[in-house]
Amino acid sequence: MAAGGADKFSVLLPTYNERENLPLVVWLLARTFQESGNNFEIIIIDDGSPDGTQEIAEQLEKIYGSDKIVMREIISVLFSSGTAYIHGMKHATGNFVVIMDADLSHHPKFIPEFIRKQKEGNFDIVSGTRYKGNGGVYGWDLKRKLISRGANFITQVLLRPGASDLTGSFRLYRKEVLQKLMEKCVSKGYVFQMEMIVRARQLGYTIGEVPISFVDRVYGESKLGGNEIVSFLKGLLTLFATT
Repeated sequence: MAAGGADKFSVLLPTYNERENLPLVVWLLARTFQESGNNFEIIIIDDGSPDGTQEIAEQLEKIYGSDKIVMREIISVLFSSGTAYIHGMKHATGNFVVIMDADLSHHPKFIPEFIRKQKEGNFDIVSGTRYKGNGGVYGWDLKRKLISRGANFITQVLLRPGASDLTGSFRLYRKEVLQKLMEKCVSKGYVFQMEMIVRARQLGYTIGEVPISFVDRVYGESKLGGNEIVSFLKGLLTLFATT
């Protein structure tokens, strides 16, 4: 925890080939935290990107200072957001952790709203939702929207998790809650985020929601394909059978 008992927010940014996006997302994060007066650090967890993402991260570390930007490399056969968070948590010094994508689909401007919501309800988790209030998705074709909506709907019916957006990856956690959940979670890939919410409900953690605008990635390719859909359905059935 930061000096004087103030909260500190550790942002975990998993990256793979995010050379174009990383400088902008880091600039937006730094500006957002500075304007809202919140103490922060950004932990970049790169999976051996061949496009020079690491070099960019190292330059950003020099520009912003190693107390604000921490670059860590992970090279794993089965890289996933779950693996990256486990690795990043080892270096997080904040008492709250923000997870988000580095591809500019999640705008840092929503983070102060997450923080306000957390304080307001003393929540263990605050999740960004595309499916409530004025939340929405921009830049997706109909097929992609149907897959996301369908995945969410099936999950709601089968698992009744009490949260409106289960596959999103823009969230604020109490650090100790995230650690506990990662110990319990077995999923990888697309289904990991959903399992985190389902397990949180099982363990009695409280969840608040903030409507967000999700914008499809600006540079690079989306990582959602046929294999992810199959693994999502398998993961969903496993969760249904075990919860």
